[in-house]
Amino acid sequence: MPFDSEAQHAAVTRRAIVRLLPVLGLAYFMSYVDRTNVALAKTQLEADIGISAAAYGLGAGVFFISYALLEVPSNLVLYRIGARAWIARIAVTWGLVSAAMMFVQGEPSFYLLRFALGAAEAGLYPALMYTVTLWFSQRYRVKVVGLIYTAPALASIVGAPAGGALMGLDGAAGLHGWQWLFLVEGLVTVAVGAVVWFALPSRPQDARWLSAEEAALLSERAAGAPSPHRLRGNMKLAFGRPVVLVLAAVYFVNQLVASAVGFNLPAIVEGLGVEGPTNIGLVTGSIGVAVLAGVLFFPWLHGRIGNDTGLIVLCAVAGTAALAGFLFTDAVAARFTLLFVANFFLMGTLPMFWSVAMSRMSGLMAAVGLAFINTVGLLGGFFGPFVFGMLEESAGSESAPFVFVVLAGTVGAALATLLRYLVRAQDRAPAQPQVLAGV
Repeated sequence: MPFDSEAQHAAVTRRAIVRLLPVLGLAYFMSYVDRTNVALAKTQLEADIGISAAAYGLGAGVFFISYALLEVPSNLVLYRIGARAWIARIAVTWGLVSAAMMFVQGEPSFYLLRFALGAAEAGLYPALMYTVTLWFSQRYRVKVVGLIYTAPALASIVGAPAGGALMGLDGAAGLHGWQWLFLVEGLVTVAVGAVVWFALPSRPQDARWLSAEEAALLSERAAGAPSPHRLRGNMKLAFGRPVVLVLAAVYFVNQLVASAVGFNLPAIVEGLGVEGPTNIGLVTGSIGVAVLAGVLFFPWLHGRIGNDTGLIVLCAVAGTAALAGFLFTDAVAARFTLLFVANFFLMGTLPMFWSVAMSRMSGLMAAVGLAFINTVGLLGGFFGPFVFGMLEESAGSESAPFVFVVLAGTVGAALATLLRYLVRAQDRAPAQPQVLAGV
């Protein structure tokens, strides 16, 4: 059997999954914990230092502004120095800033540290996706991205109850519970940065556990179309193609809806009658089970039927319908169920989404193109909690912000349908040669 057979490639890919995904997943796990633990602290921050619902929404969202501003520059550095050094740097700096959140004194310092946290973490997620393009062929990317997305799902399941327990240390050593939350989880992230430095090879050729032939096989199968080695002269290729712009718009709406609900989920749970930080953390974390189910189920379904864009449309429509249902029932059990269903579809769509994005770019264009899409999504992550908080405070009820979320989800479903049309049209069209500057 020749070395580069499908069986050999599948075997080496499985080994790469076992070696890489625990490291990538650990970094993503802690990033999700550190960016969302502020949701657990929302009520206590208001009680202890007077941060209002609108100020909380702005502070939760401002994280995404600095993250978005530095996404593309961060991935340009990543492309030059490699994933190992850059992801380790990101983890250490965001861990230190996250721990510094314990020193928040009021709204200005809350805004400043949330902005700094976004700047420190900028580039992490597209760095993870870019690493996938270097190691895994298109055939395996939906599965691999789905496995990476188990990290935030597990972070919801484990992180929220653990955060609730840390909040229960209120008064220990003279610190508030939310101060313990930020301090402990931030220092854990610094330790994760050290793990990344010692355990993550940047590319197959750097892995000591692969032979030269195996590394070459992974790189060859992962390689896409030829890509320029500089951004100058290739701006339209990186950022201006219709399919890239629509991908960015779809992700903007997805992140707007997910962040609007996610950053307010503990408060929503509390509003449904759950009392005490530990219980709120447990119930909030249980909704992560729906996320975990989604990111595992849809890659499995994709492996059986394919059709990335069709599944993206399905998830957009079904997730929006579940959120709309939340508005039309007062039954507590039904509302919990609908939150589960919405998260199942909203997060379950992402492995297919990123697979579609990665299939249309490689090399430097993948580094900056994926960062651009994530940047636009991060802006949605800012506007979601910000507008939700403003509507919650001005209207004095949860209905107004949920109407906003449902309307946004409806727009997202329409954009997902447009994406399906563009991808199918592009795939049917004869290949056109592209002039690549700086190849």
